[in-house]
Amino acid sequence: KYLRLGAGLSKPIKIIARNKKARHEYEIMDTYEAGLSLLGSEVKSLRAGKATIKESFVQFKGKEPFLLRANIQPYTHATHENHDATRPRKLLLNQRELKKLRQGVREKGLAIVPLSIYFKGAWVKLEIGLGRGRKLHDKRENLKKKQDKRDISRGR
Repeated sequence: KYLRLGAGLSKPIKIIARNKKARHEYEIMDTYEAGLSLLGSEVKSLRAGKATIKESFVQFKGKEPFLLRANIQPYTHATHENHDATRPRKLLLNQRELKKLRQGVREKGLAIVPLSIYFKGAWVKLEIGLGRGRKLHDKRENLKKKQDKRDISRGR
C-alpha cells in the first residue's frame, strides 16, 4: 500500500482508493495532483480507508473545480457534527493547471476523471486525469493488446 514517488522525494504515499475502471473507460491524456478541501472527520475516515471514487467525477462550478459523488463514509467516532458522505469537495490546484483543465473541457470536449485518492505525507491528494471517453470497439482493441502482451511475456 505504500509507494515512493521518486528518488528525490521523501514523502511516502499511502493509497486509499483507486478508480480501476477509469483507465479502461477513458483514454487519459494528462494527469494532475490536486489537494482536497476536507473536514476533520473526513480525514479521519480516510485514514480508516472508508472511501470510494468509482462513480465520482470532477466538474467546474464557476471558476472552481469540485469533486462530486465521491463517497467518504461518516467517521464512526465523530459527534453529531459528522459530514455528509457524498458532499461536493473543492479541489485545490494552481492557476496554470486550472487553465489547462478548463481549456481541455471547453475546447476539446475532454472529461476530468478521478483516478486515485491517497495520502502524501500528512496531506490528502487526488490524482485526476484529463481524458477522452473510449468507444466500445476501442475498449475491445485495448483488451486484445493487453492479452497479447501477457501471452508474449508468458511465452505462448
